[in-house]
Amino acid sequence: MKKQIILLAVAGIAFSSCDVYNKYKRPEDMTVEGLYRQDMEVEDTTSIATLPWRELFTDPKLQSLIEQALEGNTDLQSAQWRIEEAKATLNAARLAYLPSFMLTPQGGVSSFDKSKGTWTYTGVVSASWEIDIFGKLTNANRRSKALYLQSMEYEQAVVTSLIANVSNLYYSLLMLDAQHEISAETADKWRETVRTMRAMKNAGMTTEAGVAQAEANSFAVESSLLDIKRQIREAENALSIILGNVPGAIERGTLKGQSFPEELTIGVPLQLLSRRPDVRTAELSLTSAFYNTNAARASFYPSITLGGTAGWTNSAGSAIINPGKLLLSAVGSLTQPLFNKGQNVAQLKIAKAQQEEAKLAFQQALLNAGSEVNNALTQVQTARGKTTLRSGQITSLEKAVNSTQLLMQHSTSTSYLEVLTAQQSLLSAQLQQIADQFDEIQGIINLYQALGGGRD
Repeated sequence: MKKQIILLAVAGIAFSSCDVYNKYKRPEDMTVEGLYRQDMEVEDTTSIATLPWRELFTDPKLQSLIEQALEGNTDLQSAQWRIEEAKATLNAARLAYLPSFMLTPQGGVSSFDKSKGTWTYTGVVSASWEIDIFGKLTNANRRSKALYLQSMEYEQAVVTSLIANVSNLYYSLLMLDAQHEISAETADKWRETVRTMRAMKNAGMTTEAGVAQAEANSFAVESSLLDIKRQIREAENALSIILGNVPGAIERGTLKGQSFPEELTIGVPLQLLSRRPDVRTAELSLTSAFYNTNAARASFYPSITLGGTAGWTNSAGSAIINPGKLLLSAVGSLTQPLFNKGQNVAQLKIAKAQQEEAKLAFQQALLNAGSEVNNALTQVQTARGKTTLRSGQITSLEKAVNSTQLLMQHSTSTSYLEVLTAQQSLLSAQLQQIADQFDEIQGIINLYQALGGGRD
């Protein structure tokens, strides 16, 4: 028996150079070059993703909401339980290296032809230990570790998504508040315009059609206020759900009081491999598939199990001895697959195919990450450019509104339609300016998430 075990150990060492013991290495053809557009390629490794979220989102009310979400969100709690499951699986895989023990005490009374009963007993501890010569247990352990790390990345993905979603909804509320304020001010001005038009009609300076048109526009603005109020209520309810609360009002600041870094650094594409939860998850899926393929290869080799028992018994076959004696036994077994080779070949082909699928998913995750970074940065840059142009547009429209109102009141050369058109254009530009500011903030949030921020 000892010679057989030694021979098997030597064979195992010889096989250790085979694929069954190889560790995962990132595929050489998996490149990050060109993930960012050429006009966005940078050499500086600094990135806004390295900022703790509290340094990027400095609004104290928003910080409080994010903290509530990280404590009470049910999706995050589910992710944490998934980590516990994966951790238990990993521990089970590690314990497979150790021998298993089983205690099987037995006892009984027997009597023959009404003779006095005889008590027999056996107290046995049995042990079984599978020797991992061909990497079956090692690959299972490595695969379990990859799944454990994958569950941790899933939790990080939930955290990053929570921070982004809470921030987006919070700034949506600030945008709606600002639009409501502008619309309310405009509604007041329209009411004043309607009063002015009626006075001018009584003085013979305008017609009933002009008054009716002014009233219609006033009603339209009043109606838009109701729409904004509804959107505010819906956004508050959505944010409350993310926080794990019942629907209710959300305490918040103002859009004008927000500040963000003027320079947004994106770092090098290689950082996406270490920071993006979805990219890391995709690579860990590839790692898991790699070790699953190794395990499929290991199934072609024999498994070796050592077993033994030790105990105390007073049963020696047909004789009963008291006191009992020590019972010892040892056995070694080798199981070589003979008739299931076709099944093992099929399992290996399946594992290889799944590994290739995981590799393609990893590559696609990288491409998606690069595209999201490009889109988010473009969104910020475009919104900032539009904000500058919109300011000039609003300044010009304010002058146009004042001029047309004065001309209509003191001259017959300007009609009420010119006044209405100028006021409508001004309101539209003011609302769009607020939307541009929100679009810039949303782009910053998207960029922070696309770069894998929120890991503090």
